Amino acid sequence: MCEDLGHVAERGAATPRAAGGPAVDPIVLAPVDEVTVTTLVDNTFDALLISSGDVVRPPLGTGVVSAPLFERGRTVAGLVAEHGFSALVTVRKDIKTSTLLFDTGASPDAMAVNAERLGIDFADLQGVVLSHGHFDHAGGFSGLARLRRGHGLPVTVHPGIWSRRRLAVPGTEPVELPTLSVGALAREGFEVIERRQPSVLAQGCILVTGEVDRTTEFERGMPAAHQAWHGQRWRHDAEVIDDQALVVNLRGKGLVVITGCGHAGVVNIARHAMRLTGVHQVAAILGGFHLGGPAFEPIIGPTIAALVEMGPDLIAPGHCTGWRAQHALAQALPNAWVQSSSGTAYHLKAA
Repeated sequence: MCEDLGHVAERGAATPRAAGGPAVDPIVLAPVDEVTVTTLVDNTFDALLISSGDVVRPPLGTGVVSAPLFERGRTVAGLVAEHGFSALVTVRKDIKTSTLLFDTGASPDAMAVNAERLGIDFADLQGVVLSHGHFDHAGGFSGLARLRRGHGLPVTVHPGIWSRRRLAVPGTEPVELPTLSVGALAREGFEVIERRQPSVLAQGCILVTGEVDRTTEFERGMPAAHQAWHGQRWRHDAEVIDDQALVVNLRGKGLVVITGCGHAGVVNIARHAMRLTGVHQVAAILGGFHLGGPAFEPIIGPTIAALVEMGPDLIAPGHCTGWRAQHALAQALPNAWVQSSSGTAYHLKAA
């Protein structure tokens, strides 16, 4: 969930946790020969974007649907865009491939509808990972269950995703956010696996970061309006401690980092991934950077400075990144920045 929630000064209560030096127990992340990240759901869809190199856009005729008022009874609807995020991540090592779904979008149907229109078969899907518990990343399980036809999947989550949360913007009635139901997931055949620590999935080729170390001075989390229920009262939930990301080690090129909203801070996440793996080259960063709105626009500058220093070959910010940050990122990293859009696939190969 990514809202404009007040002034940046309100976030001062979220003091970063120090985590200097190398990881005590570094993770060996097996290098892969190829990784494909397909954005199934994003805030935007542009049917006129052109494929270029490793970035493949869906054909203009994608999404033919029934439309009785057209002469041939059909029209081209394209793909669904909504305030949410979902990505399909496929890695290949030698001749073995593994595919995970990272987040499921906001609505029950958008992710599933887009997958169908793109001709993606979920029969070989090996699992689901949730970046965090906000509903705009966890809403599409009904559609996934329909496509899977009763065949469940393991779902890796941080235990904090079950937290009740609300937005209490001063001068308005607080709005409680939808909370995912563990019981409903179980009834659909999904096996929930809770992990706070890093996990390595897909034959050791995909890292789930677990809780991210907060080490930058500027990425201080959500403002005071974002609250969580703590037994007897609502309290400021600055950290969104369940926020986690996926990481792949692309042989010879470095880390591919995929964020959901990036509540931990996209710089914190990338640095955490480097620290965990011992790989200090970043090949690509994709997903939500959470730089939209007045609470986060003040940190666009230092965020971009840190990303420029990392020097990724590809940067595809989407979802909650915000238009001001998009323009600034495109200007600062013109050879790396790519416009995100539902249906875009990024095919990245090893050196």
